[in-house]
Amino acid sequence: MAGEIQEKPRMNFPFPYAPYPIQEEFMAKLYQVLETGKIGIFESPTGTGKSLSLICGALTWLRDFEEKTKQEEAQLLAGEINGKDTNKQLEKGITESATNQVSTGEPDWITQFVQKKEEREATQRLKEEQIRKKKREARLEQIRHNVQLKYASKRKRSEEEEEMKQLLQLSQDILSSPSESGALEPLDQGEEELILAEYESDDEKKVGNRLSEADDDDDDIEEEHVTKIYYCSRTHSQLAQFVHEVQKSPFGKEIRLASLGSRQNLCVNEEVRRMGAVQLINDRCMEMQKNKHEKKSTGEETEKKKTRVSRTVCPFYSYEHMQFLRDEVLVQVKDIEQLVTLGKEMKACPYYGSRHAIPAAQLVVLPYQMLLHDATRNASGIKLKDQVVIIDEAHNLIDTITCIYSAQVSGSQLCCAHSQLLQYMERYRKRLKAKNLMYIKQILFLLERFVIVLGGNVNQNPKTQNISEAGVELKSINDFLFLCQIDNINLFKVQHYCEKSLISRKLFGFVERYGAAGAVKIRKADQKMSGLQNFLETLNKRQGEEGIPQDSSEEAEDDQPKMASPLMHIEGFLAALTNANQDGRVILSRQGTLALSSLKFLLLNPAVHFAKVLKECRAVIIAGGTMQPIADFREQLLQSAGASADRIEEFSCGHVIPPDNILPIILCSGPSNQQLDFTYEKRGLPQMMEETGRILCNLCNIVPGGMVCFFPSYEYEKQVYMHWGKTGLLTQLAAKKKIFQEPKRANQVEQVLAEYAKCIKRCNQTGGPMTGALLFSVVGGKMSEGINFSDDLGRCVIMVGMPYPNIKSPELQEKIAYLNKTMPKAAGQAPGRMLIDNLCMKAVNQSIGRAIRHQKDFASIVLLDHRYSRPAIFNKLPQWIKSQTQVKAGFGPAFAALRKFHWEKKSNGEAVSS
Repeated sequence: MAGEIQEKPRMNFPFPYAPYPIQEEFMAKLYQVLETGKIGIFESPTGTGKSLSLICGALTWLRDFEEKTKQEEAQLLAGEINGKDTNKQLEKGITESATNQVSTGEPDWITQFVQKKEEREATQRLKEEQIRKKKREARLEQIRHNVQLKYASKRKRSEEEEEMKQLLQLSQDILSSPSESGALEPLDQGEEELILAEYESDDEKKVGNRLSEADDDDDDIEEEHVTKIYYCSRTHSQLAQFVHEVQKSPFGKEIRLASLGSRQNLCVNEEVRRMGAVQLINDRCMEMQKNKHEKKSTGEETEKKKTRVSRTVCPFYSYEHMQFLRDEVLVQVKDIEQLVTLGKEMKACPYYGSRHAIPAAQLVVLPYQMLLHDATRNASGIKLKDQVVIIDEAHNLIDTITCIYSAQVSGSQLCCAHSQLLQYMERYRKRLKAKNLMYIKQILFLLERFVIVLGGNVNQNPKTQNISEAGVELKSINDFLFLCQIDNINLFKVQHYCEKSLISRKLFGFVERYGAAGAVKIRKADQKMSGLQNFLETLNKRQGEEGIPQDSSEEAEDDQPKMASPLMHIEGFLAALTNANQDGRVILSRQGTLALSSLKFLLLNPAVHFAKVLKECRAVIIAGGTMQPIADFREQLLQSAGASADRIEEFSCGHVIPPDNILPIILCSGPSNQQLDFTYEKRGLPQMMEETGRILCNLCNIVPGGMVCFFPSYEYEKQVYMHWGKTGLLTQLAAKKKIFQEPKRANQVEQVLAEYAKCIKRCNQTGGPMTGALLFSVVGGKMSEGINFSDDLGRCVIMVGMPYPNIKSPELQEKIAYLNKTMPKAAGQAPGRMLIDNLCMKAVNQSIGRAIRHQKDFASIVLLDHRYSRPAIFNKLPQWIKSQTQVKAGFGPAFAALRKFHWEKKSNGEAVSS
């Protein structure tokens, strides 16, 4: 592969320093894949500058593509100038073609006429697009020189002050105005917004704008999308790191970059942010948006309703301010934190302002879920047609897609939602239109049937209902619908109704007002003053002082226990049931009580949801530090989604470290010649745990600094730790290395890592019998991914056994059965067996890759289990590790090799320092 690239003319990629040869190969292959419109699977170990290679390779291609497009456009426009002279030729051609016309097919003159018409239309579109480009470039250039920014800042400040005054006056009017009486039972102040609007149609195309205005902001800008690259990664911190790399790259000052994120990360409205839970923040934001749109369309409504709407409008959701924010985003590269700071300064919403920047952006940075989830992608204004998608940190891509489209609801949630929705219907029955009542009754029926199949009663407390037949049962989607006796209900219509009517948000507001238990207790005076008076106090504080008002005790108390309506979770389950019958399974888990029982939809075929991405995009890049085994991506995801084998390209590069800076060893037996076999049946044997302890004691004598030992599970780590404590092995280990254990709670990880690093540094400085620290970690835990054990933090990584998944898991068994049925055998191995091995080795590769993090780093890797030497397992190791791995049948030769390796590295380090 490298030779293939060298045969072609060498390309020059802008780079902040002289790139490594493997980085040049990476960028050349990336450029080739983008240019030919293929799908690339790229593996580049952590520490090899993968992010920078992606940036410089992809943006070089984009720069060249834009330049080539400009040249083609110029040629097309030049051709139009000469086109006037061709009209006479066209007339002459019509005459000639009429005489040459054959009896079958279209006449030549018609074909030529159609072609000319298409050319004229294309030229006209091109002219319009060039006008838009020039306007956009001029506007951005203005902002670079701070001309428009000064005007915008002054204008938004005056508008903000005026709006605050109006909101304060309108809100005070609400408190002083008497309640109006009508034919129906009077409602509490603000309660009217809890009532569902009239649902007009089941057809999406005919649904009234009133119900979908929350998404109208996506249509505010009809600007055409330029060719762009969508870069997505798993976490916001990884995205922030990528943006910082872009800022430092040669493209940092010229690229138009938009950073997208969740409301939880981008919201600047403190009233909304205080709600804490992601779902509550989303719901409150959408409700405020809806009120903003209703405010514009309530010219014929009563004054009372106008004032009610004004009360719940978000002051940051201003179209003009968001346009100014959009332009600022496009002028200079900004990460999420910088975007939030700018949003606060400009009194503009960063969440929607950044979305307005998508059409003109050349590079869009966003989280996995926003790109991979179809509904979220559409709502965000992301258009993938003929664009480039780069999915980084993609080693868990299959699992990510599976999780995004899977859904689970508990018996407790089902009963709670039924109770809340029933009381909502009873409270507002006379005010709801017939179609709303029809759908509410359908949802109530669905909830009741779901509870019945779990063996419960929807009218009783789920915590006290015992389930007689405990166990797990799997059903196809169709069988589950028949079992529930709901196969006659159109779930697509129900799903569409839930989405457009905002019923779960209305229900949450109802529960928020009357209590989580759903009891409708109306205390008019208290309800009238509580929420609105707090709102007024907030406005007064904003006018009287700058900064964020402090929470009142009532608000703080109210915010703590709030939970989103369970109907929101159930909507996800209903949507999952609309998948094709063969693509998923429903798992009925009956566990003791109804509250603990659950229904779960398991997606078996993630390719069906990834197919649209592959179909629409010009090219797709799947990249990661450890992508092995690659077969999963190629077969389960890409080929199953319809990608042909010749469209898929694979690239795997070595590490930047010298080969002698790493020593991987597969150890088949311990110091007492006990074969290392950590199968589930044997790993708990006392002799196996003691042999493991003796190995670690010997390694602690020769490995300096830090050692990280990975166990297959928390339970096994605890079992081994307790056994060593009884036998005295723990004391022997502690004499050479201070022992640390990975915490189960995420908020304790940083503290443990800090103490671990401090101990190693102290030992290096003071000397003595204590040579460093030993950290016990768990595969798939908090420290097996995303944590860097560079330099002295990880001079040796030990993997105890093989972390196979629980083969008895119903989900895994169903996945195995599905693959065995739908996928062909590979190398004589059943797809289900390959899945188990691949899951195990993905986890291993992620864990052992924690050690080597840069060019001058060095470490040893010890795999404790004879099964690692089997070809089917050995070949799934990353190439840069596999090429250096030694298989040792006995402990003596392995110990000698490790002692020599660390002694030489220590000697070389002392020689360099002296």
